[in-house]
Amino acid sequence: MRRREVLQIIAGAVAFAPDTVTAQTAAKTYRIGTLTVGPPIRPNEGTGKMLLEGLAQRGYRLGENLAYESRGAAGKIPQMPNLMQELKAANVDVVVTIGYPSVAAAKSSGVPTVILVTGLVQSLAHPGGNVTGIADDAAALSTKRLGLLKAVSPQLRRVAMLWNKDDRGMTQRYDASVQAAQQLGVTVQALGVREPDDFNEAFTAMNRDMPDAILMVTDSLTLFNRKRVFEFALEHKVPAIYEQDFMARDGGLMSYGADARESFDRAADLASRIFKGAKPADLPVEIPTRYLFVINMKTAKAMNFTVPNNVLSLADEVIE
Repeated sequence: MRRREVLQIIAGAVAFAPDTVTAQTAAKTYRIGTLTVGPPIRPNEGTGKMLLEGLAQRGYRLGENLAYESRGAAGKIPQMPNLMQELKAANVDVVVTIGYPSVAAAKSSGVPTVILVTGLVQSLAHPGGNVTGIADDAAALSTKRLGLLKAVSPQLRRVAMLWNKDDRGMTQRYDASVQAAQQLGVTVQALGVREPDDFNEAFTAMNRDMPDAILMVTDSLTLFNRKRVFEFALEHKVPAIYEQDFMARDGGLMSYGADARESFDRAADLASRIFKGAKPADLPVEIPTRYLFVINMKTAKAMNFTVPNNVLSLADEVIE
């Protein structure tokens, strides 16, 4: 081969080198993880499916250029830091965390993190470091939920509040609910729980002095024991409101909270922006813009409870 031909081949290879690098960059596999206090989030159902659908709409598809890792503490909060380290060891580019206890574990890990949490948004507006996400204003939501309880039960004077006393985020939400109740002239029956057996004590306390209504703050502990609360409320014909729409679909009387699909789609958008190089610290925590009020009329009929028409007209979904 002549020297001139060799030089032409080399020159051609150099000319095409940038395109090769671009192709390798485009073919990069991004890794996203999820961390929750409850069970691991499955990719093919519920909120996991919502998250991955949101990412697919932005060009990140599982099995093509996206890998998925999931961890869940099953209610064991002390395990959160270790689970976060597992995700870090799996080289995730972003982790989406569910629930307040995950925030501390995420912040200390250094992994870019998108949080979804109901808390005092003022304390989360600028979490700093490697964290951004979606956060509710607990005070505003508590006022709304109590207002809905008062609307379906105008004689409401006392509400029982169930929450996990070991979860700092849940305690903040309970405190916000107490303040909201005071503003509405409603007294609070505090029923903090730490483990499943504590629900029996809570039910005994309510049996001794039956409340006019129940408000349950959702975390992994109350979530795992929700059917027991549903059954108690049904048996004693006590109206109850919950924080997430699936609670009403699952047998609770009413729920009011952020639309999970919108929240997880926005989490997907934040993750996508981080994939593209954005720093979480430059992405302020957002507040949900869509909330759902769900009423389960099957439950209302089973407890012989009449939901006023003016309240039914406010519902985004009525389960018949």
